[in-house]
Amino acid sequence: MLRPLMAVPEARSRLARLRTHLTYAAYGLGQMAEGLKNGSFEVYIFFYYTSVLGLSGSLAGLATFLALFFDAVSDPVVGSLSDRTRHRFGRRHPWLYVSPVPLALLFVGLFRPPGGLGEMGLFAWLFVFAVLTRLAITLFHVPHMALGAELSEDYGERTTIVGYRTFFALFGAGLAAVAGLRFFFAPSEAYPDGRLDPAQYPPYAVAAALCMLFAMYLCALGTHHRIATLRPVRHDLEAWSLRRVWREMREALANRSFRALFLGVIVFSVTRGVQTTLGLHMGTYLWQLTKGQLAQVNATFLAGFLLGVPFWTVVSRRVDKRPTILLGVTIFSLFVFAPPILWILDWFPARGTLAYMGTLLWMAFVAAFGGSAGLIAAGSMMADIADEHELRVGRRQEGVFFGALAFSQKSASGLGILFAGLGIDAIAFPLQAEVGSVPRSVLVKLGILYGPGILVLALIAFGILLGYRLDRARHAEIVAALDARRRGARAG
Repeated sequence: MLRPLMAVPEARSRLARLRTHLTYAAYGLGQMAEGLKNGSFEVYIFFYYTSVLGLSGSLAGLATFLALFFDAVSDPVVGSLSDRTRHRFGRRHPWLYVSPVPLALLFVGLFRPPGGLGEMGLFAWLFVFAVLTRLAITLFHVPHMALGAELSEDYGERTTIVGYRTFFALFGAGLAAVAGLRFFFAPSEAYPDGRLDPAQYPPYAVAAALCMLFAMYLCALGTHHRIATLRPVRHDLEAWSLRRVWREMREALANRSFRALFLGVIVFSVTRGVQTTLGLHMGTYLWQLTKGQLAQVNATFLAGFLLGVPFWTVVSRRVDKRPTILLGVTIFSLFVFAPPILWILDWFPARGTLAYMGTLLWMAFVAAFGGSAGLIAAGSMMADIADEHELRVGRRQEGVFFGALAFSQKSASGLGILFAGLGIDAIAFPLQAEVGSVPRSVLVKLGILYGPGILVLALIAFGILLGYRLDRARHAEIVAALDARRRGARAG
């Protein structure tokens, strides 16, 4: 009789653990919307407005960069507002329920500019809809990331939560790239290369928007039962104001580890932004891949990211988070840098051979596998910083910190597209060019922009991230001090 009696609590424990992981999976699914938006911005928007619609690279880059300034304001503002939201659905969930429909409509509008706008009209359309789309995703994304920090205070468990979130973010970004190339942009008599057909992009945008709606609402519903377990708004918080937000940001920037993570993730995200923004140019013109081959490269890149998520989740729990992110930045940068340099030096396998695609796929996989380490570690590190901040100032401000992290990560598509756009114009890359018509001298410049340019940015990110100082032992001290403070407050 003893074994069955013992098995009951064990079974209950396993069931509770399963329910917890299902909650984490539902939570992580919400990040798929951000992944779809980022994948679309980084893979298609720049190519669509330049190579398809004929907008100059500088203007396309400038429009998305200016939109990033609005993000710089909206991310911490929305984070601070969600920290202070009083509602029967808690601090975060009201935002999760309100934001999806506006996001879907604005995202579709981004890919449906009216005909006959001219260059400045296209610039204005891209700018306005990039701003509004970014604002709509911010209303979901920042409270969603802050919610992740509240689901657990455990140092290792947080990495698991971020692992789920990162998996679905990468899946969304990969879905945008791979599914777009597989199921849209079909060739026609007028456009033998469907990637250059403007009529193919609005249907793609509608499909992506519907996927966003599904992921965001399933996330909100799947975590709704945890509302009662989350911390409510403190009643002694002063009224919300922009001055208060500015003060909270200054307090956050006083934390050395936060500064290192915030700035380091910005620079690393820009390297990813340049890589993905120029990826369609590289695949189409330098590597001269077919639509199917390019989809295969993107699928391999996605596989590297997705397989890297569980690997780096385990590594960061055993090694620590700073070494994990530094190793990931290094691997990603070297394997993005290598292929164009080998091509420029004529050391890359000849086009048309089995080794040609094999080498591209292998290096894409390893680069993505390394890059996933940075995505895993950063979110978990920011949650730890929020604990350290609470110990120092006496307030929970996950929204402010994750608003800053959201901005630093979204800089990939803003600053990345700006740098890519300026670079494309600087090397005089032809707009609306046919495949095979671009001179080798211009392609060499494109390869240098894509390879060594990314490596320089990665080295800067590496140096900045060395300033992060919060490790496992220090976090354990912080959690113990917070627990003692809360027990004292309850006893008083």
